[in-house]
Amino acid sequence: MSAARVAELRYYPVKGLTGVSVERADVLATGLRHDRNFMLVDPADGSFLSQRTTPAMAPLRVEVLADGDSLRLSADGAEDLVVQVAYDGKRRDVSLFNKWFGAGVVQDAAAEEWFSERLERPVGFVRVTPEHERPGWGVHKGLTGFGDAHALMITAYSSLDGLNARIMEAGGEAIPMNRFRPNIVIEGWPEAHTEDRLLRASAGSLEFGYSARGIRCAVPTVDQTTGEKRGPEPTRTLATYRRQPDYGGGVSFGIKGAVLTSGVVAVGDEILVHEWLPEGVDPAPSPR
Repeated sequence: MSAARVAELRYYPVKGLTGVSVERADVLATGLRHDRNFMLVDPADGSFLSQRTTPAMAPLRVEVLADGDSLRLSADGAEDLVVQVAYDGKRRDVSLFNKWFGAGVVQDAAAEEWFSERLERPVGFVRVTPEHERPGWGVHKGLTGFGDAHALMITAYSSLDGLNARIMEAGGEAIPMNRFRPNIVIEGWPEAHTEDRLLRASAGSLEFGYSARGIRCAVPTVDQTTGEKRGPEPTRTLATYRRQPDYGGGVSFGIKGAVLTSGVVAVGDEILVHEWLPEGVDPAPSPR
């Protein structure tokens, strides 16, 4: 097995919005620091907003300032807005996938207005509560903030290369890695989807473990720069060779992971695999 290293690190301050690439990251029990601590919700019922139904979220940018005490919101054609973060205060009932129900701390009304104008619909804006503790599921469960169900999304360049080769062979255009919104991207494995077999590994002082396959929804069909749907790729091609019957027939790309030991990881750190899953074995299938 060739040596593998961390090629990219990215966190997403607000679920569904543009990610922030970094060279080094502190990784907490819930994932990269500042990852998916905030969420946009429907103010009527508190259900989360996603690129699945609101692709215009993709190009909206959020910069974490003052070690998390404030945020700068920006978008093409709009004035930047800097708002203070409320770590606690007024709460709002929120939910994810009608399976997790909890509370979020309501943020600055000016931010809600800014997002509402950009998305042309009413929007609520919340942060995780100080007592937030939401377990994931799978082989290694761990914790997560407002992520779909896990702390980490891990992908590999070799897997993207294999996918793009198939897409182009069918006459389509190659897609970038940002369509899959990963936290950790790995380079150096010659075989596509080697990450599927990663059971327990470390990089820097971070130790992480496999939770489940990364079952993909409609988000990878959204251009992350423009917020426009560009379907049917990559879903169409993934469906030809990455169907997962044990996950309801969805298509997979990458894996979901749990943080086993918090630590610091940097681009260039070697991926040390301490334990592999046997090839063809996936003990994780479970409903979200």
